[in-house]
Amino acid sequence: MRRHLFFQLLFFLSLSTVCAQQVAVLQYGGGGDWYGNPTALPNLIKFCNEQIQTSLNEKSEVVAPSDVDLFNYPFVHMTGHGNVFFTSEDAQMMRDYLLSGGFLHIDDNYGMDQYLRKELVKIFPDIALTELPGNHPIFNYHFKFPEGLPKIHEHDSGRPQAFGITYEGRLVLLYTFESDLGDGWENPEIHNDPAEVRLKALRMGANIVKYAFEN
Repeated sequence: MRRHLFFQLLFFLSLSTVCAQQVAVLQYGGGGDWYGNPTALPNLIKFCNEQIQTSLNEKSEVVAPSDVDLFNYPFVHMTGHGNVFFTSEDAQMMRDYLLSGGFLHIDDNYGMDQYLRKELVKIFPDIALTELPGNHPIFNYHFKFPEGLPKIHEHDSGRPQAFGITYEGRLVLLYTFESDLGDGWENPEIHNDPAEVRLKALRMGANIVKYAFEN
């Protein structure tokens, strides 16, 4: 209990610093490509600053799960294709961060799912990862997605799904699966997505950012 209060205080103190308007990419262990989609987050940040009046630093940072600097970032993004591994220290720090007011968005870049799910149990052995209904506020927080998470990239013809972990009524972790939002955030020449597809991805990303900062 005392540990949780310490990290909660640390998190709220960090909100009063310049880092309060920065976002970060999570550098996790296990060998997966945590560094994938390098243009995605900068493009999303630019879109948010222009379209939903955020004031995010245009340069995203990199942070490790067990780094105390994690508490400097109200919004952390995680992506990749492969293996994910959290040590017990990583898992405890991530739990403290999320329960103290942080937000983690995980976007499966295809191939992460089988590894990720078992690692999330280390962080939240007591809270199940559950699918969010299409009427969850995050799908209509600024831009409207009445059918829920949009499909951006086709892999296995799977249905796009958004899963979450909610603590005391607040969504603290969002996992987007079979959607690949990050590919839609990347520079247009990388995946050659139509403009309307990229716009859907960016709008959904903006909803996530706005929801994370305001809840």
